[in-house]
Amino acid sequence: MFDLSSLGIGYGSLLMLVSMILLLLTGMQLAMVTGLVALVFAIGWFGIDALPLVTSRLYSFVGGYVFLAVPMFVLMAALLDRSGIARDLFDAMKVVGRKVRGGVAVQTLVVAVILASMSGVIGGETVLLGILALPQMLRLGYNRKLAIGTTCAGGALGTMLPPSIVLIIYGLTASVSIGDLFKSAFLPALILAAAYMIYVLIICRLNPDYAPLPTDEELAQDGDINYFKALFFPVLSVAVVLGSIYTGVASVTEASALGVVGIFISAWIRGELSFDMLKESAKATMSTCGMIIWIGIGATALVGVYNLMGGIDFVEETILALSGGSVMGTILIMMVILLVLGMFLDWVGVALLTMPIFVPIITNLGLDPVWFGVVFCLNMQVSFLSPPFGPAAFYLKSVAPKDISLGEIFSSLLPFIALQVTVLALVIIFPELAIWWK
Repeated sequence: MFDLSSLGIGYGSLLMLVSMILLLLTGMQLAMVTGLVALVFAIGWFGIDALPLVTSRLYSFVGGYVFLAVPMFVLMAALLDRSGIARDLFDAMKVVGRKVRGGVAVQTLVVAVILASMSGVIGGETVLLGILALPQMLRLGYNRKLAIGTTCAGGALGTMLPPSIVLIIYGLTASVSIGDLFKSAFLPALILAAAYMIYVLIICRLNPDYAPLPTDEELAQDGDINYFKALFFPVLSVAVVLGSIYTGVASVTEASALGVVGIFISAWIRGELSFDMLKESAKATMSTCGMIIWIGIGATALVGVYNLMGGIDFVEETILALSGGSVMGTILIMMVILLVLGMFLDWVGVALLTMPIFVPIITNLGLDPVWFGVVFCLNMQVSFLSPPFGPAAFYLKSVAPKDISLGEIFSSLLPFIALQVTVLALVIIFPELAIWWK
């Protein structure tokens, strides 16, 4: 086999990148691409004897105790999707929301915050809101772009709000406390949600036809709502999961298990628990976690090989040279790289491919890796909504009315993407917004 090490790290890095792009263009899955490229470069650069070093990194990735929190939180989201908890929560807030111009859109965002605080997985939340909130706003005569953008952006808040799976994967990759990440992400996530709500209220005030108020007859049709049943279980679940983490009563992994038990008991008390529900939830959990694990294995192998090649030092020197040694310039270059990668790759792949390279650079610059984790999550928020492959848009499209196209969804998201970039800039300029508690 050709000795790839003769290329040098510069041309070797370029060849690795081009190889990945070409393989991805064939339609091959990211996990397979990263694994194949890692295998070829390990043998071509170091020889067959390097393979045990690669496999040792894989064991360290899949054997992490904190990684158990991922399937637990995914299972929470799956159970939540298949129960009536979200629907009752949305209906309970309808009475207040419909009395304010733009109130149903704000209500959708509030429900999105609560759902995100219960599960931390964006796919299920976006689909749930697409089923519950979007038809309601369209029926009430809301502006289509406002209704679509609010539903999709609200569903993606699970990226930021604890117990976010993105934060857990970042913590595992960067070797920082996930509890600290949860504390740091909470305020920026609330700021982002508040920015959405303020935007909705302002644009509805400026354009009253965007959100017509219901008549008294329509309000009377809402009927009686059992507020205890609708609000008790969601509030209890959030309090158990986040309360146990923030107070130090339980670790993230233990809190995730408590959350699953809480949703399980809630569904049982509500009379919604069934064998089919458990089976479908388990299948959805296995599918999602399988994807995360395989991408993690491939990305961990690739980064391990690249690290052995001297690639991390090469990337650090290149970024610092391009930024002129400026700390802010270095961060901005990283943000551009993450935004571009996020448009084309799954967030799991972006995290596992870039964070082992970026986090040491951040640490060497004297910056807080916990703060950078929040910045990374905000960046992924943008990628979830951005064309051409923003996953939140595709999730919403799967349940939206057939006359709503992907193009209309992406155009509806532009104001919310602008708000995301604004909050991202604020957290970069004012790190205290994330690490105020330290």
